[in-house]
Amino acid sequence: MTTAPWRDPALPAAARVDDLLARMTPEERTAQLYGVWVGAETDGGGVAPHQHDMTTDYDWDELIGQGLGQLTRSFGTAPVDPGLGARALARAQRRIVEAGRFGIPAVAHEECLAGFTAWRATAYPVPLAWGAAFDPPLVEEMARRIGHDLRSVGVHQGLAPVLDVVRDPRWGRVEETIGEDPYLVGTVGAAYVRGLESAGVVATLKHFAGYASSAGARNLAPVRAGTREFADVTLPPFEMALREGGARSVMAAYTERDGVPASADPELLTRLLREEWGFTGTVVADYFGIGFLETLHRVAGSPEAAARLALEAGIDVELPTLKCYGEPLLAAVREGRIPRELVDRAARRVLLQKCELGLLDEDWRPEAPESVDLDSAANRAVARRLAEQSVVLLDNPDGVLPLAPDTRIAVVGPRAADALAMLGCYSFPSHVLPRHPEVDLGIEIPTVLESLRAELPDAKVAFAHGCGVRDPDTAGFEEAVARTAEADVCVAVLGDRAGLFGRGTSGEGCDVTDLGLPGAQGELLDALVATGVPVVLVLLTGRPYALGRWHGRLGAVVQAFFPGEEGGPAVAGVLSGRVTPSGRLPVSVPRVPGGQPWTYLQPPLGLAGEVSNLDPTPLYPFGHGRSYTTFAWEDFEAAGTADIPTDGSHDLAVTVRNTGDRAGAEVVQLYLHDPVASVTRPDVRLIGYRRLELAPGQARRVSFRFHADLSAFTDRDGRRIVEPGALELRLGASSADIRHRSAIQLVGPVRELGAERRLHCDTDVT
Repeated sequence: MTTAPWRDPALPAAARVDDLLARMTPEERTAQLYGVWVGAETDGGGVAPHQHDMTTDYDWDELIGQGLGQLTRSFGTAPVDPGLGARALARAQRRIVEAGRFGIPAVAHEECLAGFTAWRATAYPVPLAWGAAFDPPLVEEMARRIGHDLRSVGVHQGLAPVLDVVRDPRWGRVEETIGEDPYLVGTVGAAYVRGLESAGVVATLKHFAGYASSAGARNLAPVRAGTREFADVTLPPFEMALREGGARSVMAAYTERDGVPASADPELLTRLLREEWGFTGTVVADYFGIGFLETLHRVAGSPEAAARLALEAGIDVELPTLKCYGEPLLAAVREGRIPRELVDRAARRVLLQKCELGLLDEDWRPEAPESVDLDSAANRAVARRLAEQSVVLLDNPDGVLPLAPDTRIAVVGPRAADALAMLGCYSFPSHVLPRHPEVDLGIEIPTVLESLRAELPDAKVAFAHGCGVRDPDTAGFEEAVARTAEADVCVAVLGDRAGLFGRGTSGEGCDVTDLGLPGAQGELLDALVATGVPVVLVLLTGRPYALGRWHGRLGAVVQAFFPGEEGGPAVAGVLSGRVTPSGRLPVSVPRVPGGQPWTYLQPPLGLAGEVSNLDPTPLYPFGHGRSYTTFAWEDFEAAGTADIPTDGSHDLAVTVRNTGDRAGAEVVQLYLHDPVASVTRPDVRLIGYRRLELAPGQARRVSFRFHADLSAFTDRDGRRIVEPGALELRLGASSADIRHRSAIQLVGPVRELGAERRLHCDTDVT
């Protein structure tokens, strides 16, 4: 029997797909453009916005007869044993293959923001903690492990990473972001993409684009970002993750910008993404995003009209389940109201990706492993390393930390004895298990209280709850104060509870009006400080909170951004001194709760000045973090001439020496200051960094090669240019702690940059 050309792996993918498309009916092509969400709940407590009124019924057997594009969240919808889930997915794929004329399986996708969102899978630190670690290679290693776990159970596509840049920390999804700087987000996000893709899993960049800039920090609110903010802050992480990470899919954002929803924007999804950046993968809708063109944005009068807008813009796949790309689209194509070429264009992209994944090969078989371990010792070791590196010591003015091994400790606070205090809203126990209270967590998650007792076995540790996370009740204050008064030191463990759509204090749809600590936690902290016992504040949060009220009154301040299942031991290790803190802030910590939004990427009039009584200067700046050891920055050198062409480069180097008596890590950060430009520019912005692990007395030299492309910005005509003129390169331990400066002059003509511009600052360590 002769093998059809589309089945022949020796042929180019494009030739195979062309042959297959020529054989397919309109119904079969359209079937490749949507997913199906088996088991999605419709009673109002779901995991996606408007899940209860956007999910439709369908006949499974009838549906798969034409083929199927995607299977949605076989593991991430309800708790299922991973081994049983893998076998169930394999059975579903066999049914799809047997039902369709061509025997093409579906792409199975899952959430994997902070680990595979599945029961009994490793819950890693959230992306904001990745940013705090300033360690792309470690994030890449984590993503590689996530990818291997996904592939081991038959999953092809992961819906991560989130590359939104924080613009307002009141937004609920800050925990899902990597930080407030596009260079940090881009470099760490690209590392995650490389790790996931190296395991054969399609990485999906989201949310393209502008989602984090929603007005008033409200989820899905309109985006007010101007042209230059959009081009210079929002877009660069996506470009970097595509060019330097190799991502094969992009998810369109829910939001609209200047009246145009992202899901209906061909300028964004086709001209920029495909024609300018050269992207050849698939664009998928965020869950129900195409239907929202009709129901929320009201730019379409029917599901058919929504389907046309989305296809014209460039969305290839409707997720999570069929709504607009099903019968409404098919009927419109049959009757000529929607051009068949739009369906063919999207189907071709989907089938090309399936071809890359081996799903068109004749020998493809759905297989389930005999045993599945999604929370291996190796996974937990990586989770522990990342958690430890992400913990930020904000302050330790009197050396209260590390804690003495035999001291009396009062551990107080609503986050101290709760395992869920470690997890963000996309970790399975926080994301799905609230709907299944009868089911155990599935993984071991030591609390801070348990971990501190294990870390300091000779210490006398007492505990008081104090108050709830967002409950205003103060009935527990009396016991908390009493336990503190009996102790040598109080460890106050405060923070967020992750949830969805108002069911938590942080997470999707959990936006806040200001940055005061939730509930009565601020008043509890006041009461503890009033005892006169030194108080170590430990924050387990998904966003920064204003701490100026207690500045100078606390013994120490430790910040951990939802550090995952190994976060308890990581925090306890920092408190005991077993771990030398090395995290750096990926977001600024404000002094006062109001006056938002603010991030460090401010032009001159965004900074403190005499024209306003409001001072936005943060209490702790972007990039800040203290250590238990000390570092000397020596032998700074700026090589070559200070005049460089607008297409040239300039080298900087500094030696960093650990001058303390314990091992530690310093993060050397390179910032750009542009004193005069044709449009207003941020006072400083990150353009390079390198994390250095140093033993006591050890010195290492780090070099940065600044290229003029890194100074580029969008001019008044919308062009990305390198402009001649004065610049200052600053090496610092944070955006505000500058150790060395190098003044340079860019000379020559204005350069307009294209898609091949340099995005990354090369570094070298000797």
